[in-house]
Amino acid sequence: MAEKRDDVRRTIRIIQIDEMLRGGAYVKMDDLIFKFGVNRRTIERDFQQLRNEFDAPIEYDKTRNMYHYSDPTYSVPNVLLTEGDLFTVSTVLPLMEQYKNTPLENNFRHIMEKLTDMLPDTVSVDTSFLNKDISFIKDPLPEIDEGVFNGIFKAVKSRQVVHFEYRSVGSQEYKQKEFDSYHVLCQKGNWYVLGFDHEKNDIRVYALSRIRKIKFKSEFFKFPENFDIKNHVDLDFGIWNNPEPPSEYELLFIPGMANYVNERQWHKDQQLIRQKDGSILLKFKSNQKEMIFSWVMGFGNAVTVLNPPELIERIRKEVKVLAEKYDLQKGQG
Repeated sequence: MAEKRDDVRRTIRIIQIDEMLRGGAYVKMDDLIFKFGVNRRTIERDFQQLRNEFDAPIEYDKTRNMYHYSDPTYSVPNVLLTEGDLFTVSTVLPLMEQYKNTPLENNFRHIMEKLTDMLPDTVSVDTSFLNKDISFIKDPLPEIDEGVFNGIFKAVKSRQVVHFEYRSVGSQEYKQKEFDSYHVLCQKGNWYVLGFDHEKNDIRVYALSRIRKIKFKSEFFKFPENFDIKNHVDLDFGIWNNPEPPSEYELLFIPGMANYVNERQWHKDQQLIRQKDGSILLKFKSNQKEMIFSWVMGFGNAVTVLNPPELIERIRKEVKVLAEKYDLQKGQG
């Protein structure tokens, strides 16, 4: 058991060392010893394992007295999986059906085939995942260029600055972007990248489906030490970048929607309060005002917004515009 724990610690340590060395970064031996609470010999063995098992180009720079990757684009491949992990991943293969026509499908199928070949003969798979008795209904998804898809993931991993052309949802014109890719987000099969836009001098979120002509620059970016994805998006609700403090949401659903609302976890910090008339009050905090607006509108008159005031006002204006639009169509008819 102790040996097993040591293997896990070593694996975690190697992953973290790799993260520290990516993108042309330099690290001191003493810093690694202090960070992991181990001796010099242990770190040297980790370096040796990185070289032998993963062909990591670790080199020692005598002038700086520091270690680095001679190839700044290198990163450890994600193959640090146990036999149990492989079994778990193999059962997910049929779920890729919902990602047809996206680069993810081919990438994962290729990976899954390799992983399946590595499984021992004695491993059994639940056949309910392999037959035709289950169907997956997917959302209509935009196509993503395979070069863009793979390039963004490479940029996140290597911390290399990229240049691409981007078209916003409301425009037909593509604009030039230089971008530091921090984090990839997937929402219901739609893929986005969050990072630093050089021209805007701010953090932005861009849809991979609206990126084209991605190219890698010769320079690398330094990943912000204080970066936390939770300070930009609410992972329970959506991908809109909003560094503002979260608002308190209070939504009252009619009795007919009570079971539907009550049986789901809409947010990790939610409160569900059943009212005397059978209606149900949902309370939570979030900074995802754009996503929540669209989500609330989807319930129509089955929900009443009690808070925040700005959402109430926005819905009031939206309903007025819709009413005027359909009154106009009725008059023309």
